[in-house]
Amino acid sequence: MISRLFAKKPIVQHREHGELRRMLSTVDLTLMGIGAIIGAGVFVLTGVAAATEAGPAVVISYIFAGLASLFAALSYAELAASIGGTGSAYSYAYSGFGEFMAWLIGWDLLLEYTMSVSTVAIGWSGYVTNFFDAIHIHIPTVLTMDPFSGGWFDLPAASIILLLGVLLCLGVKHSARVNSVIVIIKLLTIGFFIIVASFNVNSDNWHPFMPFGTEGIMAGAALVFFAYIGFDALSTAVEEAIEPQRSIPIAIITSLVFCTVIYIIVSGLLTGIEKYTGLNVESPVADSLLELGYNKSAGIIAVGATAGLTTVMLVMYYGLTRICLAMSRDGLLPVKFAHIHPQTFTPIRIILSMAVIMSVIAGLTPIDRAAEMVNIGTLMAFIFVCAGVIVLRITHKDMHRPFRLPYSPLIPALGIISCIYLIAYLSPVTWWRFVIWFIIGLLVYFSYGYQNSVIQRKLD
Repeated sequence: MISRLFAKKPIVQHREHGELRRMLSTVDLTLMGIGAIIGAGVFVLTGVAAATEAGPAVVISYIFAGLASLFAALSYAELAASIGGTGSAYSYAYSGFGEFMAWLIGWDLLLEYTMSVSTVAIGWSGYVTNFFDAIHIHIPTVLTMDPFSGGWFDLPAASIILLLGVLLCLGVKHSARVNSVIVIIKLLTIGFFIIVASFNVNSDNWHPFMPFGTEGIMAGAALVFFAYIGFDALSTAVEEAIEPQRSIPIAIITSLVFCTVIYIIVSGLLTGIEKYTGLNVESPVADSLLELGYNKSAGIIAVGATAGLTTVMLVMYYGLTRICLAMSRDGLLPVKFAHIHPQTFTPIRIILSMAVIMSVIAGLTPIDRAAEMVNIGTLMAFIFVCAGVIVLRITHKDMHRPFRLPYSPLIPALGIISCIYLIAYLSPVTWWRFVIWFIIGLLVYFSYGYQNSVIQRKLD
C-alpha cells in the first residue's frame, strides 16, 4: 500500500488533451497575472495589516512578502515551463512526490483558491457599498454583512461570484478580454489615487513608523502575503497558453515584480494620508479619501477598486476550476466533473458547482478569517513547489528545462525558509482550521480518491 501511495505520474511535458484550446498570448497571461495580484492587497488588506499588525511599516511587510513570493515565483516558472499541465502545484507534486502528496497539495490548493475568491468577494462588496453610499444610495446592512458582523447575508459578495461563474462558462478567451479591459481601468484608478494622495500626505501619520515592532512587521507580512498569490493561477493556464514554455515564465515574473512596486507605493501613501489606526475597514483606500473630504474621488476609487477586485476573483476562480479539472482527470475527484463543453471548451460542471460553494462562503464569512485561511494554504503550496524544484533536479537531471532557475538549489531553499518563517506568524486558530481541513482531506482520499485513482487502477 505504501508504494502505491507514492506512485508518481510520468513526466510528459506539456501534454495535449485535445479538449482545452490554446488561446492565451504572453500579453493575455501577463495581464491575467496583474489582474490577479493587484486587488485585495491594495484595496483591502493594506488597511487591515497596517491597523492591526504593522502600522506604517506595512511597507516593509510588503517588501518581505514580495521577496518570499519571488523565490516561489521563480520555482513556479521553472516547473510550469518544464512540466506544464493544468493543475499547478498539484501536477508538480504528482511528478515529484507521488500521488498521496499530490492529493494533499491539491486539497490545499482547493482551500487556497476557494477562500481567496470568497475573501476578495467580501472586499468587493465593501467597495460596492461605499460607491452607493457616495451617491446617496444606502443598501440595508443586513444584506451587505455576514452574520458575524451584524448582518444576515452578504448578498453583493455572493452575487458577483455567481456572475463570474457565468462569464467563465462562456470560454477562456472571453474571460481574458474582459480581464484586460478591467486591468487597464484598475491601473488608471491606482494612478489617480497616487496623484491625489501625493498632495495630501501628512508625515505625522508615519510616526511611530513601527508601532508593533519587528514582530508586527512579520505578522503583517504573513497577512499581506495574500496579495501575492495571483501568479500561482498563471501556472494553471499552461494548456491554454499559445507558447507556454516561453510565455508562462515571462508572465509570472513580470506581473509579480510590477505589482510589488505598486504595493509599496500605495501602502506608503495610504498610511501617509490617514493614521494607521483608522484603516481597519473593508475599503480603506476609498474610506481614506472620504475622510479627507474627497467624496467624488472616493467614488472614482470605489469604482476602480470594484473593477480591480473583479479581475482578482475572475483569475483565481479560473485557476480553481483548472485544478479541479486536473484532479478529476486523475480520478481523485469524480471523473464526470472533467467533462469539457464542446462549444465553449470549459469545464462547466466544475465552474457552476464551485460558484454555489463560494457564494455561500462569501455571504457568511468574515473577511479576516477567510484571508488567514488563504495565506496558510498558499504558503504550504509554495513550499511544495520550491521543494519540487530541488527534488526534480535530483531525480530528473536530464529533463528539458526551457526556463532554468538560477542559483539552484539556493533560491528554492530560500523560498522554503521564508514561507515557513511567515507561517509561524499565523494565528494558532488558523492552524487548527487548517489541520481540520487536512483531516477531512485524508478521509476523502482514502474513502474515494485512493479507490478511483487512474494511476492506482493501472497499478492494479
